[in-house]
Amino acid sequence: MEGGAMRGLFTAGVIDVMMENDIEFDGAVGVSAGAAFGCNLKSRQPGRVLRYNKKYCRNWHFCSIRSLILTGAMYGEEFCYNDIPYKLDPFDLETFRSNPLEFYAVCTDVDTGKAFYHKCVNGDGDDMRYFNASASMPVASRPIEVRGRRYLDGGCSDSVPLKFFEHKGYDRNVVILTQPRGYRKKEEPLRPLFRILLARTPAIRKDLQRRPYVYNRQLDYVDSKADSGEIFAIYPDSDLGIGARETHPDNLERVYKLGREKMERLLPELREFLKG
Repeated sequence: MEGGAMRGLFTAGVIDVMMENDIEFDGAVGVSAGAAFGCNLKSRQPGRVLRYNKKYCRNWHFCSIRSLILTGAMYGEEFCYNDIPYKLDPFDLETFRSNPLEFYAVCTDVDTGKAFYHKCVNGDGDDMRYFNASASMPVASRPIEVRGRRYLDGGCSDSVPLKFFEHKGYDRNVVILTQPRGYRKKEEPLRPLFRILLARTPAIRKDLQRRPYVYNRQLDYVDSKADSGEIFAIYPDSDLGIGARETHPDNLERVYKLGREKMERLLPELREFLKG
């Protein structure tokens, strides 16, 4: 499950339909929003992602420039990764722990610029910190420290970790993208400012400078694997039309419904693919 901030509502719609139709997997890996939202696949909580995003999208503690100025993170760490999962819309830790599905969150090591793949087994403590780190966008977030290492958004180093799962031995992979097929990333408009904005994280700066090339190669790989039938790829039909900071509940629900509708159409094909 790739990231894409609020484009992740598309992914939430896809996996909710999977859960409602008893489609289960041996493993899952999420990047950024794909980790923060996708972990609900392991806790088996369809509807939760849409519910709390709609309820809190206008709360400045959830996501705002004010939060960025006051806390150092656009998506408030305390509110998003403590108040919501433990108090306001509880994460089902018991189910998360008992579900045999192996769930990985992808982060980027700030000092090396390399991807780090954390296997989440408890759903709280360090796991929640890695969910936070995986979705912590450079410039819009400060690095998250876990076990003596600092991490940022997994999308900096591995936006679509298909090869990671293939190397682990998973041989019937379903890939959920949040950009339509044919999309290719252009050079970052802020690239001239990277040297200033990311002066304290040079490895991250290098990752972002080469990200369009790396990401586009990953998309080429996914497309070729999908065309050969080796994987099952799920793409939005068109640009989702939603930004990283969305304050309109109706737009969140619209993108979520696009994911649901797409998965509902593809259910027969997916079931056939998973039969082997």
